Amino acid sequence: MKTRRFRLPPSLVALTAAALLASGCGDDSGSRVEPAAAPTTTAAPTTTEAEPSEPGPGRIVSISPTATEMLFAIGAGDLVVAVDVLSDYPESAPVTQLDGFNPNVEAIAGYEPDLVVMSYDPGDVVAGLAALGVESLVQSAAFSLDDVYAQIGGLGTAAGRRDEAEALAAEMRTAIDDLVAGAAAAGAGLTYYHELDSSYYSVTASTFVGGIYSLFGLENIADAADPDGSAFGYPQLSDEYIIDADPDLIFLADTVCCGQDASTAAARPGWDGLSAVANGNVVELDDDIASRWGPRLVDFVAAIAAALNGAAGPA
Repeated sequence: MKTRRFRLPPSLVALTAAALLASGCGDDSGSRVEPAAAPTTTAAPTTTEAEPSEPGPGRIVSISPTATEMLFAIGAGDLVVAVDVLSDYPESAPVTQLDGFNPNVEAIAGYEPDLVVMSYDPGDVVAGLAALGVESLVQSAAFSLDDVYAQIGGLGTAAGRRDEAEALAAEMRTAIDDLVAGAAAAGAGLTYYHELDSSYYSVTASTFVGGIYSLFGLENIADAADPDGSAFGYPQLSDEYIIDADPDLIFLADTVCCGQDASTAAARPGWDGLSAVANGNVVELDDDIASRWGPRLVDFVAAIAAALNGAAGPA
């Protein structure tokens, strides 16, 4: 199993969320194409390559793990010449030391791209690439499923794989709708805790991840910890808070980064009495699948649906 090389420190989660919010100043999908020069006017996804549905760039650099997954899923992996250090899926992705959080124009330009895809622009990267004649596509964090589908379509258009992208988005939409329909009744009214790391950072229903849980009618125990949004939807909880809330289900999205699982959760002081622990409703998630809004979002939704359909009641 391939391990993650890096995980954003928990203390920077809120700051990163703020940066992504600040970058989303394009269209409703959270995407914006930056021209190389100032214009005179303006479900089961595969990673097999496809014949281009229309002309596209010859060389693509992706410094967004989510965009990397999207590119390979729409059959544009043959165009990707370099990806950032966090783009660890699929395994065939050409991982480099490029840093998506602190992009370096010279380092990116060294791969001679025609198009660079990123999740946010810190302020000078797009302009620097444009000065070199390189186009950029900025796709900031998704706020909804519609954003996800729109970003896949936008990326497909930019990469010359529009038809493939539209097909992927349609497959994802159908798969997710079916999964939700099959488990929403089981989730209605149940409470949950989503753990980002072992220091109890979580997400509220106002975030993209929290919104996925809301599709099933689940109630988030972290919402009350960030009533005014000052934590950007990523509050840090405590043992006492979680024990007092006593969630029906616990979802651990820190199995890879922090080695957490059902047994480590049960061993925490006071946690053996939690309903989720006592009833076997602690769900172990893959960190990356639970934090990216690309094609494997279907797997995340499927994990929630499976947990709800198999959830045990009081012992």
